[in-house]
Amino acid sequence: MGAKKKEPDIDLLCRGCVDVISREDLSLRLKESARSKKPLRIKAGFDPTAPDLHLGHTVLLRKLKHFQDQGHHVLFLIGDYTGLIGDPTGRSATRKRMTLEEVASNAITYKDQVFKILDPEKTEIVFNSTWLEKLSFQDMLELTAHYTVARMIERDDFAKRLKNGDPVGMIELMYPLIQGYDSVALKADVELGGTDQKFNLLVGRDLQREYGQPPQVVMTVPLLVGLDGSRKMSKSFGNTVGVNDGAYDMFARIMSIPDNLLKDYYLLLTDLSADLCAEKIAADPFASKKELAARIVEDYHPPGSGGAAKEQWEKEKSAAGRTVMVLPPDTPVHTITAVMPCQLPLVQLLVEAGIEKSNSAVRRLIESKSVKIGEDLTTVENVQHTLDFPGEYQLRVGKKKYIILKG
Repeated sequence: MGAKKKEPDIDLLCRGCVDVISREDLSLRLKESARSKKPLRIKAGFDPTAPDLHLGHTVLLRKLKHFQDQGHHVLFLIGDYTGLIGDPTGRSATRKRMTLEEVASNAITYKDQVFKILDPEKTEIVFNSTWLEKLSFQDMLELTAHYTVARMIERDDFAKRLKNGDPVGMIELMYPLIQGYDSVALKADVELGGTDQKFNLLVGRDLQREYGQPPQVVMTVPLLVGLDGSRKMSKSFGNTVGVNDGAYDMFARIMSIPDNLLKDYYLLLTDLSADLCAEKIAADPFASKKELAARIVEDYHPPGSGGAAKEQWEKEKSAAGRTVMVLPPDTPVHTITAVMPCQLPLVQLLVEAGIEKSNSAVRRLIESKSVKIGEDLTTVENVQHTLDFPGEYQLRVGKKKYIILKG
């Protein structure tokens, strides 16, 4: 007798979701997919408006992985065309439009990062310029004929701006239509997005009906709150944990989240059961936060990185009852190439090492007493501070950046 066929796990797929429109439809499609052995087409779109993905993005990526693990086909849509417009979601004013070069550069980094989570064999990366660039003016008129202005301005973002007398550009009204048309072009069965994308996702569902396709199931996931504990994780707010962050930096950043975010972080960034997450947090919030941080580090770094980062963090916090310099395992080394012996300004060295982009930014850090040097973490007091070479120096900048300068 053959092995019993595994039934679709709809509870896992819906875990953590805010909206599933509708669960009944999703259940029917999953059963039909299992019967016909035809994978569902699962779509999620990302406009490459910033070069790096962060943990907020991974909430959606992890949900895509859940579908992949059940045998379905993921369409990872890079909105290189819609990125030129800029999503008006959550905006109180028209977003500054990006250049083709900026969008193309960011899109490359997205492709490099998504496979830290997704299975490359079950992922199709698509760019919406592929079909949107081919639309004629007549095609665009046809698209607009399927939606009304009245329905579009019901959208909360637009309604608020119009009420306040703030302008809404025609190009912004086109954005939900163009994003919705992506679902038509891809014949998506399911589209995933953050809760702030619900309107756009429903437009796609409506347009599929208009174009004679079965309307996609819409699933939304919560927006992960950032390290500040109040706003969504966003590069704009500087409250992110990047998937490309070093192991120690990632661990330390996660340890800085408020305890009241632990439940959501466990639920949205791990596959542990909700009951087990609640038990861990109730038993020891501090220990559970360290376990969470180590788990997340392990997801994006080689095996053992989470434990090493945890050990390093604990050493720095409790070394002989005093604060000492404890370098993370992945501390970068900047080698000085000047003719020796020499004496070089610290400000210049930290810019060259990539710690900050400008001399003025480093000076501000020194003035705020955020630059420490040596094992005893001596504060650098003078913006004119220099270092003698040959020599080797260990520095901490702020609470999470480390660098070794040697030459």
